Amino acid sequence: MVLRPDWLPALSAFESAARHQNFAHAAEELNLTASAVSHHVRKLESRLGVVLFQRHARGVTLTAEGRRLADASGSALADMEGALRTLRGDRDEEHRVRITTLHSLTYTWLMPRLPDFAAKHPGIRLSFDTESALTRFDEGGPDLGIRHGPGHWPGLASHRLMDETLFPVASPRMVGFDAIEVAADIARVPLIIDHARQGWHDWFRFADVHGANLDERYSFSDTTDALIAAANGLGAALARERVVVPYLADGRLVALPGPRLPARWSYHIVWPAHRRLRPAAQVFVDWLLSVPID
Repeated sequence: MVLRPDWLPALSAFESAARHQNFAHAAEELNLTASAVSHHVRKLESRLGVVLFQRHARGVTLTAEGRRLADASGSALADMEGALRTLRGDRDEEHRVRITTLHSLTYTWLMPRLPDFAAKHPGIRLSFDTESALTRFDEGGPDLGIRHGPGHWPGLASHRLMDETLFPVASPRMVGFDAIEVAADIARVPLIIDHARQGWHDWFRFADVHGANLDERYSFSDTTDALIAAANGLGAALARERVVVPYLADGRLVALPGPRLPARWSYHIVWPAHRRLRPAAQVFVDWLLSVPID
């Protein structure tokens, strides 16, 4: 079958509808009406002689045939977008990926793994934004982000990257370190907190330590600062498993007695649901999902 030029609008409407699983969202992306998107899809179904979507009260879902066409059309349109950027002379931006993420995760977990990415993909340039405020994914903004949270954000596609646990740590130089033998003893030393949703009260409850008068003496907005404060002997910190690894490895911090508390939130890779990841960004996402977590 020869692909005629007049098929392109219908294929474009179908690809957007398949990506969103929603005709109205596709219409918003393409500056069309939902009925126009529906018309394009029905026209494509008629020409192909197959049903591409199952329609139901809550929206639409792809059929097996629809999924095959969605995979092919999405890949083809992404390739075309890449070629157009190159023809416009936008070579640098074509191979640059902008990532918004947490400073603590970048510094301790991501940075040690980046040489592997650089060796495998030397042509891709990476730009990181580690501001604490949630970045808007506007046009010209970041391609993707790594967020710590419940996994659901309005307007964003989300893919779970890894879970984590929380446990207490302190420097061997901390006053009172040698007297800590059980979890209850930690309540007797100065405590360091950050702005995480789970904190010392959650951990002591999980450790079955009740009624302790906690001295939360130092507070930091950033997890990295909290761990550095602990490494300098100011008190005990409640560490995140993924972030504390280098501090434990070089002995600046030591795990204290007590259980590991499963975190309510996980790390997720996110990107705008209304647009496809550019090829270079997709390469970075695929690499993130392939690297060893521990």
